[in-house]
Amino acid sequence: MPYKANILLVDDREENLTALEAILTSLDQNLVRANSGEAALKALLERDFAVILLDVVMPGMDGFETASHIKQREKTKDIPIIFLTAAGIDRHRVFRGYASRFVDYMTKPLDPWLLRAKVEVFLELDRLKRQLNSQSTLLRRELSQDTGRVETVVAELSALVNEINDKLEGVRERTVGDERVLGVVRELNDPVHRLTRLVQALRAQR
Repeated sequence: MPYKANILLVDDREENLTALEAILTSLDQNLVRANSGEAALKALLERDFAVILLDVVMPGMDGFETASHIKQREKTKDIPIIFLTAAGIDRHRVFRGYASRFVDYMTKPLDPWLLRAKVEVFLELDRLKRQLNSQSTLLRRELSQDTGRVETVVAELSALVNEINDKLEGVRERTVGDERVLGVVRELNDPVHRLTRLVQALRAQR
């Protein structure tokens, strides 16, 4: 069964959550509802998320306070957040304290096409991260068990590096001018470069 990422939708109004689900359902991912900041933090304890769509104006714990708790947790601090703001809210207020490459925002009424495009980019970056982590684990296990596997592993890693670089280039082209998303892309460049150097080192041992 194909892997489905979790997307957290946070809004205190049921009709807004239903609207978000209608916009994102075509992505065929797991859409998880939370009707408060407290419910969102609880959901984050129970599973991993690729991206969070977070309403700013909520009773009790608002979006800013919720985001602050998310960014303070080691496990969740790098999860991308897309703030959903009312038209009258100053965009500088949105980013006060959240000047991070892992934070974006959209103004209501939401543009369905733009929202899907932003979420798709973060989903692609999440897939690349998981692919890197999975391949690194596989590499360590195979090399520790069978030194004769080096040649096969080198070939597999070379193909993986090329594939990831192609995908990252595709993300760059789709997000020209969006510095926050490009910042996340640059974040992935370091493990890709390390993987490239590892491939080169393994080739030298053959």
